Amino acid sequence: MPESGYGRPLAAGADLAARVERWANHRPEAVAVSFEGAEHSYRSFADQIAATAGWLADAGIGEGDRVAWLGPNRPAALRLVLACSWLGAIYLPLNSRLAPPEHRWILDHAMPSLLATDAAFASHAASIGAACETRVVPDEPDCFSAPGTARPRRGTPAHPVLLAYTSGTTGHPKGALLDQAAMSANAVNSTHAHDLTSQDRVLTTIPLFHVGGLNIQTLPALLGGAAVRLQRAFDAGQFLDDVETWQPTWTVLVPAALAAVSAHPRFAGADLSSLHGIMTGSSPVPAAVTQPYFDRGLPVGQIYGSTETAPIAVHLRCDEAAGHPGSCGKPSTMCEVRIVGDAGTDAAAGEHGELWVRGPSVLREYWNDPQATAEALTDGWFHTGDIGHADADGWIFIDDRRTDLIISGGENVYPAELEEVLSGTDLVAESTVVGVPHERWGAVPVIVAVRASSDAGAPDADDETAAELLRLFDGRLARFKRPKAVIWLDELPRTALGKVRKHEVKALLAARRSTHDDGRTPHER
Repeated sequence: MPESGYGRPLAAGADLAARVERWANHRPEAVAVSFEGAEHSYRSFADQIAATAGWLADAGIGEGDRVAWLGPNRPAALRLVLACSWLGAIYLPLNSRLAPPEHRWILDHAMPSLLATDAAFASHAASIGAACETRVVPDEPDCFSAPGTARPRRGTPAHPVLLAYTSGTTGHPKGALLDQAAMSANAVNSTHAHDLTSQDRVLTTIPLFHVGGLNIQTLPALLGGAAVRLQRAFDAGQFLDDVETWQPTWTVLVPAALAAVSAHPRFAGADLSSLHGIMTGSSPVPAAVTQPYFDRGLPVGQIYGSTETAPIAVHLRCDEAAGHPGSCGKPSTMCEVRIVGDAGTDAAAGEHGELWVRGPSVLREYWNDPQATAEALTDGWFHTGDIGHADADGWIFIDDRRTDLIISGGENVYPAELEEVLSGTDLVAESTVVGVPHERWGAVPVIVAVRASSDAGAPDADDETAAELLRLFDGRLARFKRPKAVIWLDELPRTALGKVRKHEVKALLAARRSTHDDGRTPHER
């Protein structure tokens, strides 16, 4: 709703929605959000946020209450997070690719008061909501934009506003809790990474349930008066259409999406001239993936970070990218970065260590998990679990993962979650899960197993057992998490304490691929 009076300064404790309202006062007719043929002006969008806040308040939502959203990229998701900021409530985006048991675990853990859902997910949401005793409300396209009475603003920078669940190494996800100050600090980082202004136009293809889709460009653009176009879901052909017709200045594509766009038959002739550059990240970025864009004069920069850092912690600006191949950049404006060696001291230039990040954009805590919080934070420094180094000029390079995380098509897959599914089976004597390289997805999970009996090993028997193992995951985990193949070994290398040496398993599989082509995983999702 419009502010009363003239020239009243935006309070230091203002919520995120108030910043969108201020843009509505300055540029009421400017495009805020474009979606499937409809363009919402800043005035219209701000009014929709106010109406959504009123709707939530009428539903009993107040400070600290969680509001979950299950659906594709739509303006409703953006209205919800900003309305939550108005009320001091917490927005909980659910990964729409997860299976019902995974959603139920998150709902049981976060205990949201409300689950709003897109019509396409209504039956799914009803089933998980009933199991978790969560109130489910259908979100028709205009249900949040009805006129309503403005509610008092309760949100402040200190209020938590985003609860984003990220996979955990124990097999269960962890809820990273970010406050409004963290979101604002991340927007400053984004502004520096892109030279973002109110004249920019951002094309969002990454799912908004990912902190990358929500926070690398989308929310910073809205807080800065720029225009955002949402794609319901990524499609390489639609991406090229939107670039040519809507003429965005910025976009983010994960490496798998970069590869899909450059492989599209229209890529060579498509008009990409409106783009200042493309940002990428979320997984290692091979030079072969970015080179087609550089060949066309379109630079590709990088964002490094995680859900816990909101996510921008390190960035490589597009005007720096060509001169620093392989680097993810330098620390972002509001972040400090340390590279900590095994001795707990800062690594010298060229030495490897774990990246630690500190700054106002770092998570407050893991939801309802004080042990994980204490393990992840030391005097405000977040331990990323990533191994990297910096050169003499301070450019940072990511070398490896300290954890066993598999990043497949931009999605996080933790082997422990898959190994939990395998733990009760007698189909194999022992097994583990590792990631192997994949041309399209970057990496995919595979099961590495030892046969259950000495008389097994015939091709038909192996194939039958492998098929049974893979069927164990049906309906239990999201499709992108499911193992793509079973690879047989005579034994699994282990430590003296019985822990599988996964780096040795990976080395064995790499040797097979290089000599016999065994262990390849051509299966597509």
